[in-house]
Amino acid sequence: MFTTMVRGLLMVVCLAGAVFAQTTVSGVVKDAESGEPLIGVSVAVKGTTSGGITDESGNFNFSTNARTPFTVVISSVGYANKEILVQNANDASNLSVDLSQSVILADEVVVSASRRAEKITESPATVNVITAQDIANLPSFNPGELLARQKGVDFVRSGVLGTGINVRGFNNTFNAKNLQLNDGRFSTLIATGLPMGALTPVVKEDIERVEIVLGPSSALYGPNAGNGIVNTVTKDPRTSQGTTLAFGFGAQDVFSTRIRHAQTIGNRFAFKINGEYTRGTEFEYTDSVYVTGNALTANPNFNPGQAPSPLNNPTRGVAELDLDRTFEAIKGDVSLYYSIDDDKDIIFSYLGSNSSNLGVTNQGRNQIRDWQIHQFHLRYVSTNWFAQVYHTLSRTDSTFNLNQRTTNYWNLIRNATGNTTEGGATITASEEASARANSFTNAVFTDDSERWNAELQYNNQFGNLTLIAGAQFQRDEGDSNGTYLLDTDGEIVVNQIGVYTQLEYKFGNSGFKAVASARGDNHDFYGFNFVPKGALLYIGDKGTWRLTYGLGIAAPTIINLEGRLFGGLILGNGEGFTLSDGTVINELKVEKTQTIELGYKGNPLKGLFIDANAYFNFSQDFISPLTNIVPTGLAGGPVVTLRGTEPITNFTALPGLVLTYLNFGKVNTWGVDLGFNYYINNYFNIGLNYSYFDYDLRTDDLANDSNRDGVVSETDLLLNTPKHKASISFNANKGRFFGTVLARWVQEYDFFSGINIAAADNSNLLWDGYTTIVADAPHRRSYNYGPLGGFVNVDLGLGYRITDFFTASAQVSNLFDTEMRELVASPFIGRLWGFELKVNVPTKRK
Repeated sequence: MFTTMVRGLLMVVCLAGAVFAQTTVSGVVKDAESGEPLIGVSVAVKGTTSGGITDESGNFNFSTNARTPFTVVISSVGYANKEILVQNANDASNLSVDLSQSVILADEVVVSASRRAEKITESPATVNVITAQDIANLPSFNPGELLARQKGVDFVRSGVLGTGINVRGFNNTFNAKNLQLNDGRFSTLIATGLPMGALTPVVKEDIERVEIVLGPSSALYGPNAGNGIVNTVTKDPRTSQGTTLAFGFGAQDVFSTRIRHAQTIGNRFAFKINGEYTRGTEFEYTDSVYVTGNALTANPNFNPGQAPSPLNNPTRGVAELDLDRTFEAIKGDVSLYYSIDDDKDIIFSYLGSNSSNLGVTNQGRNQIRDWQIHQFHLRYVSTNWFAQVYHTLSRTDSTFNLNQRTTNYWNLIRNATGNTTEGGATITASEEASARANSFTNAVFTDDSERWNAELQYNNQFGNLTLIAGAQFQRDEGDSNGTYLLDTDGEIVVNQIGVYTQLEYKFGNSGFKAVASARGDNHDFYGFNFVPKGALLYIGDKGTWRLTYGLGIAAPTIINLEGRLFGGLILGNGEGFTLSDGTVINELKVEKTQTIELGYKGNPLKGLFIDANAYFNFSQDFISPLTNIVPTGLAGGPVVTLRGTEPITNFTALPGLVLTYLNFGKVNTWGVDLGFNYYINNYFNIGLNYSYFDYDLRTDDLANDSNRDGVVSETDLLLNTPKHKASISFNANKGRFFGTVLARWVQEYDFFSGINIAAADNSNLLWDGYTTIVADAPHRRSYNYGPLGGFVNVDLGLGYRITDFFTASAQVSNLFDTEMRELVASPFIGRLWGFELKVNVPTKRK
């Protein structure tokens, strides 16, 4: 019997071996152009869960139960996919694969829409990609300039340095509705929620790509991803070894020098170091300040040094006091990579910056001085698990608002002279010096805020089902030392936690894929919110059609809820307000936008890539820009009596003039984004983008009366976006030559934000309930130069790779010196030119 049992067991083993015989798949993946091994490339057997990723030498090795013949799919972000047919087991070993950088956009792999790598045509959202090649070919220190070439975004430029975008309407100068990330790390200021922008510590040469997701992304990324996200992904030192030096100079005294070095040490360690110094001078422009009260009288005996002359005409403004148009930034970072094994990494990064520049706000401009950002970031990355914890610090103690300081100064001068009528007045040098020194009262901002973030994510594939699940924690500690927050009793602490999941299911070989996402967020201030998203995709040979539904939320920031600026002129609405006539203004709630979108991405014809979408938004509790809640207060109307349950006099001495944030009723918006890219060949392509945006405002719904004047008008819903915009580009990259010509058209449109106004004449509208709108004229504390947009702008860039190591490039922005203004409290943007020399020294692999 024993012999029989042994024979039986041997037979079972042999049968099992026949049934479960495994094939070893192995080989190496290299960059087709440089020949360098590629790390982190996904290699998988098509239609199975078998696969692996390449190591630091570009090698891969895994086993599969799939029977031959089968297909091996090789894919990596920024490269065209490649498929290899394996006819028998012997063919599966020692594969040699060369990947070419993606030329046709349909081959691009992105990570932002689903928090995992996927083909751009299979993404359940509209995704724009700024590639590594786009960034390398840009002869400027500022990669934000490339945002002007993207479809579906409102690109604005506030000067030589400042650039930014908005997605799908409702822009303002304090816009926190588009979430910005760097390597999955929030790149936003703590108290305001604003993108770091020019304060970012990321250096251009270290950017691998930038992905812009249009539409609601809150289900996976949380609050303030309601309109979309901008995700900057930096380079892995193991796939980008070597040293890069860049030197640039140009108009407006611009000078920039940058360095990057990346290297591996042995088989497990790698590191990268980046550094940048940039300086320049902004356009010569003064955002005139109009001091309230009677005009001062000019006096030849008055000599305040560098200060502007007093007013003798109430329709003229004064220059911003001690305006410094110089911008300067020092930034850098260091990252250490340790590979536990072939698919597990630990990464630590430190990033820091110190910046001085001019920043546009709802109340004119800020003179930003030595604003520091520090970030410490620890990540664990493996095939199925991702974990991170990071700490962000924001520091400044000498930044101030130019408009408020200038107003303070002239009011102090008026008080010193006692002169408010025509006649003469003299003022001593000591009195002027005192006014200058005391003008910083309620105008200076200090920031000592910190943020802690942590995240744990799991992803896996089970047959046709892909699962992503994760949890996030965030702790904001807003600390302004009482300069712009209600934090005189200590820092404002806000905790929030969110859990999310996404399921993707492919229905066999039918081409259909369903995606369902959901998120639950709990916030100390505004409680619990449930955020769903769903999509149905049909993936065909010529492209992908998708129908998506998503809920996006925009959460009030700390400054929206607990702000106190300029002596209480601006107050956060975290408690609500009561007016003397009994009117109750509720505290801020979360803004919610439901979006239905139909989209197509693909190659319907050879060489033609189309990315098109049409969307409809249902917005509720839309958060307004700064609004005066008692617009008739100065004319004898009601005044504010309470903030929450406390007397308003605890917060401000002007209860008849309180600017705060409100929720609208219901607003519907809709639009279309069209993107066409025609690839003449692998070297030349033409791009065409067009966007349309419109809205419907119910004038019979007094919940939409944001300025509380009793009438719902156009200025209650501040669209602040052009109805039409378009661009066309020609791009070349052949041999050692590369170049771009971009023409951009933006329709004329009105823009209102805080005290700032840029609008055409309109005698039928009141702004802030005071006066009709008059272009090219002063309006209360600022000047209305007329509407934004209404221009065609042409940019030209050219470059030549002199050798394998040296590249020279140049560009001219606003080639024809068109008069164009893109943001309030900002200059007309003139012609800018720049030249850059770049040196790349690769590190030879041992």
